[in-house]
Amino acid sequence: MNIQHVQKTSRELNIRSAQVEAVVGLLEGSATIPFIARYRKEATGMLDEVVITAIRDRIKQLDELDKRRAVIVESIGKQGKLTPELQERINSSGTITELEDLYLPYKPKRRTRGMIAKEKGLEPLAVDLFKQDIIFDPVKEALKYFDPEKEIATVDQALAGARDIIAEWVNEDADARAGVRELFLKKGAFQSRIIKGKEESGIKFKDYFAWGEAVSSAPSHRVLAARRGEKEEFLLLRIVAPEAEAFTLLKGRFVRDNKSPAAAQVSVAVEDGYKRLMAPSIENEVRLLTKEKADAEAITTFATNLKQLLMAPPLGPRRVMAIDPGIRTGCKVTCLDAQGKLLEYQTVYLQQGDAREREGAETVKFLAKKHLVEVIAIGNGTASRETEAFVRGLSLKDVQAMMVNESGASYYSASDVARREFPDLDVSVRGAVSIGRRLQDPLAELVKLDPKNIGVGQYQHDVDQSRLKDSLDDVIMSCVNQVGVDINTASRELLMYVSGVGPALAQGIVDFRNQKGPFKSRHDIANVPRFNVKAFEQAAGFMRVMDSENPLDASAVHPESYGIVEKMARDAAASIRELLNDEKTRQGINLKKYVTEKIGMPTLKDIMDELARPGRDPRARFEFVQFKDGVNAIEDLVPDMVLPGVVTNITDFGCFVDIGVHHDGLIHISQMSGKFVKHPADLVKLQQKVMVKVKEVDLKRKRIALSMKDVA
Repeated sequence: MNIQHVQKTSRELNIRSAQVEAVVGLLEGSATIPFIARYRKEATGMLDEVVITAIRDRIKQLDELDKRRAVIVESIGKQGKLTPELQERINSSGTITELEDLYLPYKPKRRTRGMIAKEKGLEPLAVDLFKQDIIFDPVKEALKYFDPEKEIATVDQALAGARDIIAEWVNEDADARAGVRELFLKKGAFQSRIIKGKEESGIKFKDYFAWGEAVSSAPSHRVLAARRGEKEEFLLLRIVAPEAEAFTLLKGRFVRDNKSPAAAQVSVAVEDGYKRLMAPSIENEVRLLTKEKADAEAITTFATNLKQLLMAPPLGPRRVMAIDPGIRTGCKVTCLDAQGKLLEYQTVYLQQGDAREREGAETVKFLAKKHLVEVIAIGNGTASRETEAFVRGLSLKDVQAMMVNESGASYYSASDVARREFPDLDVSVRGAVSIGRRLQDPLAELVKLDPKNIGVGQYQHDVDQSRLKDSLDDVIMSCVNQVGVDINTASRELLMYVSGVGPALAQGIVDFRNQKGPFKSRHDIANVPRFNVKAFEQAAGFMRVMDSENPLDASAVHPESYGIVEKMARDAAASIRELLNDEKTRQGINLKKYVTEKIGMPTLKDIMDELARPGRDPRARFEFVQFKDGVNAIEDLVPDMVLPGVVTNITDFGCFVDIGVHHDGLIHISQMSGKFVKHPADLVKLQQKVMVKVKEVDLKRKRIALSMKDVA
């Protein structure tokens, strides 16, 4: 543990050093963030997952900075050029950018014009020019360097070589680069243009055919969109800064105002150094910096959306019929029991003649009655509204039908996970099963998918994939552990996100369960091969055994705290089950009696909350959503039409809403409220029911503009 890093992080996050030290110590001991936040509140001073994650990430950044610093010091030292002053500047650098600026003059590089000039012996001339003495005569001095064998046959060739050397000095000056970089960031601008001849094929980038926006204010979604247009070779994208201001800045640093011939030569070298070397280099750096900023914002948006989607209200253990709509190949109809087990599947055909439709109707009614179906889930893809109308027309008693967002179901159905679960089923049947399970428990089903395929991101395929994966893994782990898992029914994919488990142990749990039968208690988990004491400590509190003799096994009370609960029960002359069921008995407990060196009031209060509502699901209650009848396709939409919808994605610039026409509509942030809205997430959440008004329909581009303003 690096104490300096701890102290720096403490100052930056405005929390006590002891809290940071505790978190770092726990992380170094292989504790997970959910475990630390839930079961080590006394040690951390009740830090939540957000702050603990920030500590982890900042400590990692500082460690990486130190590693790079060591490499740079070693490299410059081997060159014999590491002065005490340079060492001090390197040691005090707080960012990778500062370090790289200092390293640039010493960094191994390809052969440059400046190097070639030095090889010709022109460095002394460059040094003399750079002094800019008023009496120095560049032409006279340049004559001394004539050497036809080195291709120095004129004064201009000698002076040009000296200027090349000076231009590189200008470019490699750390303070000069910092000033120009700041100019790019504060006054620079993005400029994009359509590549001639690609106006039609690149129509989706129409907004960027002649786009210009300040670097300092360009929103992340526009930066990423322009970069995608450039990557797909439809756009030319540049970042430019005011050249005159850059010259003024650099000449103020390098050119003496003495009107000498030497100063004039240095002035020319400065302009050349900026245009040829520094401006392209800084432009690339700023492109990277703005990309990193845009990535961070896009990843944050994606993570927020994913959390809302994973924590969407579950239907719960109810018997479901799930239908994956289809016209040509038919609708795949699957029946699932309350735990999501596939019971039966059939294919029915709609819009292929009255006889086939009557046959399909009889099949659906028979299956609904046979399997006591309570809810019918219909995927919201092609032919979904027609299928919904067909189902509602059957008038099935006590059976509700609803649309389910099937985004990503096709990825699941062709995945290794689906093949392991249903090796003998057609991909479309697997997709239908996933649709039904997604309604029963979104979290348990969606963890089987690569989050990038769920459809709630913002340019998720364009951002740094490693950072995106780390962020989304954090979100999934947080959600899974917040809800908890039933260890006797959870899939391998769900178990692998439990604190301290991972893919190998998750498979081990499933294999053990299949061989030995259901776990009868939490302590049985320790019998799984390779499930050591550390893994048990991290995982046990998040795993539930619903039918255990010990009722605490179905709760979030950690086994390490069972002794305290048992003591509470003895002191209250009650059993643990009575303690769970009797509020009056719980109210009579004086928590101060049970405080120890390791267990304080935060944990004791958590225990009491859990005893009041053991194994509670933190997700909201489920609500049914129904779209407007008669509006089934984008062609059915007309301006000013008011419709019910469901929020399917939230971005920096607005939100997308499913209104039941196979194409989600966009509510731009300006159309979300009559008041100022900083971010769409401040106003809506994923899966939220909203009423919207149709503003515009673009049939050619399949775009729908919606509004939430002035909707009754």
